[in-house]
Amino acid sequence: MIWKNLEQLTALEEIDKASFTHPILIFKHSTRCSISDVAKARLDREDNLNGVDFYYLDLIKHRDISNALAEKYNVHHESPQILLIHKGECVYDESHIAITMAEIKEQVTSLS
Repeated sequence: MIWKNLEQLTALEEIDKASFTHPILIFKHSTRCSISDVAKARLDREDNLNGVDFYYLDLIKHRDISNALAEKYNVHHESPQILLIHKGECVYDESHIAITMAEIKEQVTSLS
């Protein structure tokens, strides 16, 4: 898995714009949570999906970005959590052990 680090609030505008050309997946990770570690490790064992940008957010360091995501995309904050952004909207979110690459692939495929 190749992650792009999400460390600046201004990147949310870029992510939103990019989501009109291809899907964006954001993984919100709590470095203090063992369940979050398990979810990340499961994703790390997988290859990136072609045409999808994968962003990693350390929400302990960047709580402001996590809060902005919750507000912008109208999703309840959880961690770990994935958000699938497409055409400026969060079209899918999942949390905890329910985060799987198989489900992500299915959701991305349904966008076509």
